[in-house]
Amino acid sequence: MLSYQHIYHAGNLADVQKHALLAWMLSYLTRKDKPLTYLETHAGRALYDLSDAAAEKTGEARQGIDKVADWFAPDHPYSQVLQDLRETHGPRAYPGSPLLAAKLLRPDDRIHLAELHPQEHSALDLAMSPYPVKCHLSDGFEMAFALTPPTPRRGMMLIDPSYEIKTDYETIPRQIAKLHRAWNVGIIALWYPILTNRAHIPMLDTLTANHPDALRHEVRFPPARPGHGMVGSGMFVINPPYGLATEAQNLTARFATLTQQER
Repeated sequence: MLSYQHIYHAGNLADVQKHALLAWMLSYLTRKDKPLTYLETHAGRALYDLSDAAAEKTGEARQGIDKVADWFAPDHPYSQVLQDLRETHGPRAYPGSPLLAAKLLRPDDRIHLAELHPQEHSALDLAMSPYPVKCHLSDGFEMAFALTPPTPRRGMMLIDPSYEIKTDYETIPRQIAKLHRAWNVGIIALWYPILTNRAHIPMLDTLTANHPDALRHEVRFPPARPGHGMVGSGMFVINPPYGLATEAQNLTARFATLTQQER
């Protein structure tokens, strides 16, 4: 359960969907001059080198951000962070969601990140050392329950598991329901894979029944390699900020061009 390392998948098309929507939400939240809290349950190492042998092995970034970076205008917050990061760390640097948050949020905002994998946590701690961030070597949901509701109460949580633990699909809806009851004003965003074996479907059915006003956004894309079981990516957002649905629709149109190219 501690084997997952995101470097093999960094910058893939699932990251593009997740990070584009996350960056938009964080940027939106900072329009109001009130501090906020950002919580992330499965942080990873935050800073990725797409020229690393592990990233090159799968080639997912070449089918992802390398191919579609021009989807986003230079003033889109996702583009802005990517450009800023590459000016500092080189042209193959890629930001995970913790770095997106650190770059887009303000000094008075609070950021708590959880990562259970010891090596990934060490890399996370190093990458985040220039920023006022708390990195927790702990289970993400344990951190989330310990800090919820956070101070400040305004803000959001990103839940982005690897789903290597198969029971995640059963337990996540219950965990999210508890978190939402404790923090009913918080934006809670869950990323999930769209799989050919449909393992995600019962989880989404339960989440939709529990949170009928949430935003469910899904995109499809060709598998990363023959036989690969992930053929799309989803975000389930409770208390979606105003305008997120429009941003998601724009992204849907972009992803549709990929499937059209496959025909």
